[in-house]
Amino acid sequence: MRVRTQAKREAILETAAQLFEEMGYENASMSELAKRVGGSKATLYGYFPSKESLLVAVVESFATAHLADATSQLSLEPGGHHTLGSILMRFGEEMLEVLTNDRRAIAIYRMVVAESGRSEVGKLFHDAGPSQSIDALARLMGAAIERGEMRAGEPRVIAQQFLSLLTAEINSRQFEQRPAALTRAEIGGMVDRAVDMFLRGAAPRPSGVSFSGAAPSARGTARPVR
Repeated sequence: MRVRTQAKREAILETAAQLFEEMGYENASMSELAKRVGGSKATLYGYFPSKESLLVAVVESFATAHLADATSQLSLEPGGHHTLGSILMRFGEEMLEVLTNDRRAIAIYRMVVAESGRSEVGKLFHDAGPSQSIDALARLMGAAIERGEMRAGEPRVIAQQFLSLLTAEINSRQFEQRPAALTRAEIGGMVDRAVDMFLRGAAPRPSGVSFSGAAPSARGTARPVR
């Protein structure tokens, strides 16, 4: 019985993902989903108590489950072969593999972006996956700061800055109808450049040196470079 129940749940999720892609979250109805799956709305609500909970399940199943695999890399403790750089590389490669080559994950992401201005879809998506990755990265950054590997700062902000670098080279792909898949070598190159830039920028600096490398003025701001 449990196998059939799980199979039914997976069938609902698969059909719901297709429906959300075709019609968007707001326009997709539980009635239409029941028609496509076969059965009644009561059956659907037996698996998912609300349309919102169904969306979260779809997002977790097709868009953020793989990101969770990437996030698990962040639990590694630096030491031996696991340096801060290598941990960030492994995380970045896993993450970009999903964001560039997983067709269903990309479709769900685009649906979320399209609906975010009209509903709470964006927040539901963020809470179901990206927020957890940021939390894990923030813990990693905080530990690196305590070890003296990185300059002092707000770990969560630093985590978000790293993610921005990581996705810098793929942001334009969201405007392409059918972006070409990237090879592991291409992904590796993107991640390597992002990690290198991040670690160079996050490295501890001598006391009294500003971001530009100039000595600070009496008011605490960097003197202009001439």
